[in-house]
Amino acid sequence: MKLVETKLKDVWILEPAVHGDHRGYFMESYNKASFESLGLHFDLIQDNHSLSTEVGVIRGLHYQKSPKAQTKIVRVLTGAIYDVAVDLRPGSPTFGEWVGVHLSEDNKRQLVVPKGFAHGFCTTAPHTQVLYKVDEYYSPEHDSGIRWDDPDLGIEWPAAEPILSDKDRGQPSFKAFVDRLQTPFTEAG
Repeated sequence: MKLVETKLKDVWILEPAVHGDHRGYFMESYNKASFESLGLHFDLIQDNHSLSTEVGVIRGLHYQKSPKAQTKIVRVLTGAIYDVAVDLRPGSPTFGEWVGVHLSEDNKRQLVVPKGFAHGFCTTAPHTQVLYKVDEYYSPEHDSGIRWDDPDLGIEWPAAEPILSDKDRGQPSFKAFVDRLQTPFTEAG
């Protein structure tokens, strides 16, 4: 497993060792000891799996508030996505900045999205299945988000006509998130 830096501290791309031959391939997508040898210490306790049938589906930007904040390790089983992480950590030199990474069934890359970041993705291929491991259980009362097309963030989504849920269409702005910040991220949201 190779760890690749992104422009945002603590957001990493994972490139697994893929062993292929005429039958197909084999790879380890997760190995706790391997992750820990790379400095990634997470107690991953839940898998989430989504299917988006059309190109241009945007899911996000989502995060969970403390004490139920989640680290996510995201990968694509079939299809392809443009995966985005937004730094929501007050005091971070990259607060409010985002990074986008292409993940696909072909490149087999994974993205580590740590606590303190919002996460979202846009499908770039039909019938895309995304699997992500998390280190905290889903908690509806801690579930939160930021508007996917917020002008202050300026995320360059690869979708001319995005397909969204009503929930994601109605998320608050980044400015509303910032205005609510009166305590550290662990209490804001």
